[in-house]
Parts: sequence; structure tokens; C-alpha cells
Amino acid sequence: MSQDRAETERILLLTEGRTTPLSAKTATGVLRYSLGQVVGLIDSTQAGRTAGELLGVGGDIPVFAALGQAPEADTLIVGIAPAGGELSGPLRREIRGAIERGMRVESGMHFFLNDDEEFSRLAKRSGSMLVDLRKNDALDVARFDAFDPDCLRLHTVGNDCCVGKMVVSVELARGMTRGGCETKFVATGQTGMLIEGDGCAVDAVVSDFIAGATERLVLASKGHDAVVVEGQGSLANPRYSGVTMGLLHGCLPQGLVMCYEAGRAEVVGLEPMPLPPLEEVIASYLSVANLQHPCRFIGVAINSRLLSGDEYRREKDLVQERLNLPAWDVVRESVDGLVDEALKLRRQLADKGSTC
Repeated sequence: MSQDRAETERILLLTEGRTTPLSAKTATGVLRYSLGQVVGLIDSTQAGRTAGELLGVGGDIPVFAALGQAPEADTLIVGIAPAGGELSGPLRREIRGAIERGMRVESGMHFFLNDDEEFSRLAKRSGSMLVDLRKNDALDVARFDAFDPDCLRLHTVGNDCCVGKMVVSVELARGMTRGGCETKFVATGQTGMLIEGDGCAVDAVVSDFIAGATERLVLASKGHDAVVVEGQGSLANPRYSGVTMGLLHGCLPQGLVMCYEAGRAEVVGLEPMPLPPLEEVIASYLSVANLQHPCRFIGVAINSRLLSGDEYRREKDLVQERLNLPAWDVVRESVDGLVDEALKLRRQLADKGSTC
């Protein structure tokens, strides 16, 4: 959780018309890691239901039809990030209302609140603070300076977007720290930034500078025993593969974690484009990652939210046999097995006297 937030802060999450695990990733992440005190969600299409019912996290936190019906709060977080960043009428209405109330408004959309003439004018009048998480000034090309040879670099990748790379990254970093290996979660998206309190939304960085922005984040984490760089997009998703490639080259990982959602057969948002078999996706990542630096997979993270207990156990056995890699759902089970594999890689590299 971001350390600059007061424990007494009251937060509303705006998820208008998109309160689903895939569309409301930011809201789901905030709820999962108890960022501040969430007192409600706003979605006129789901009023009367609960966060737990709709998102699988957040328990009985209620959904309200509008800001005016919700409890008083200090902060409104836009809990969705529509493709392309379009701002619908209902979204605009609720954001305007929060600004008029003098609330802090945080957004991870590609649409920047501070660039909107009406929002800026209202914020100056009410004292509202507008925070655009995706806005950045990253203009550095990667130099590929020597990384800290004593700091293990891990990176989560996926067979598609929205498969749980951020959750796996956070859980792995926290698990390694609990195990005595001081590990930094490197946030590369708006939700991770809300959780960690720092980072850079690399999908809003000009393409030439993605690797440089990633490199800068890793270099800024010196002094840690390890870093876990949050993955974005997928080499298998043609919409977002550019940012995926920039991250791979920018952090030059020594270890990768393959993340996927069991039961998903098509690229999200591009149906009916079929997803390649996991074996092919893994081979592609290894080919790209090893162009400039030795790298291997340490395990597989299964997002099994659509499976029953018995279905999950069968899926886990099957994927471990197919890929010859250990696999876990870090939410359904725990992250301990993946932590063990990461620490094993760190010991192996140390024994070999590996440099960066």
C-alpha cells in the first residue's frame, strides 16, 4: 500500500458501466490490497450490488448509482481504464461532481484530467487535486548501464493482457521480502503505482523511451536484493505487444514468470483471434529475452478464477506436465512455491558468480 495515504482516508471507486474483473482492474487492485479505506463503488448499472459479488474482492462494499448517493469521501479513484482513454458522459458527470466537492481525483486513463479545461477550472475553484497517473516525462533512451549484480531481476509476462501479472508481481515481491530477500515491486502501470506509491505507467511512454523508462525504474531500486518488474500486455496480443517488448529489453530479466488465465481461448478484445498454445508463447518470450541476456522461466502463475477446485487441480497437473515448469495460483493457494523458485535462481546465479 502507498505509504503517503492517511489511514483515515475515505475512497470511492468510479467503475461506471464496467464493474467486471477485466474492465475494472484498477478498482480490483485497490480493493485487493486495501488501499486506504474504500467506502463504495459508483456504477449506475450495478447499484445495490456489492464489490465482492461483481469483482470477487471487496466483500460487502456497496455499489451506488451516483456520487450524490454515496457516503462522503476524500478521494475518487477512476477504477477503470477504457481502451483509448475515452471519457463517456456518465464518467464525466461523476468526475465533475467530485471536483466540485473539492475531492482528490486520481485517474489512470490515457485521457488526462489536468488537460481538460473544464476540470482544471473547477479544480482551481474548489481546491480539488487532479492526479493523472499515466502522465510522465520519460524521455530517456536505454543506456544498458550495468545493473546491480547482486540484485536479482524478475519479470512477469503473460499470454494476454488482463491475466493477473500485477497481482503475481506484488505477491511475489512481498513473499520474497517475508523470506528474507528484500524485494522491490516495480510498478509499470497505474494500478501498481496506486499500490506501491511510485513507478511509471510505461504504456503512456513514447515507444522509443519505454526501455529507458524501465531501465530507470530498475536502477532506482538499487540496494534491494531483488526486483519484480510488473509486466504489461503480451507478445501474443498485437494491440499491446510493443510495450511488452520495451519492458523485456529495458529490465533484461534473469527470471520470468508465465501468467495466464485458465479457460481463455481468444485474445481479449480481439475475438475471434485465437491465443497461441502456451508452449509457443513461452518460446517467443525466451527468444526475445535471451537476445541480449541469459534468461529462463522459473514458474507458471495460473489465474483460475473461472475454475472449480477440481477443475483447477486438473489444470495445474496438465500445465506442469505440458510445460515442465512448476505452477500455482498465487491467490487460490499461496505464493510460497514461486518464492522458493525465485530464491533458488538467486542462489544459482550467486554460485556461478553471475554479473548483471
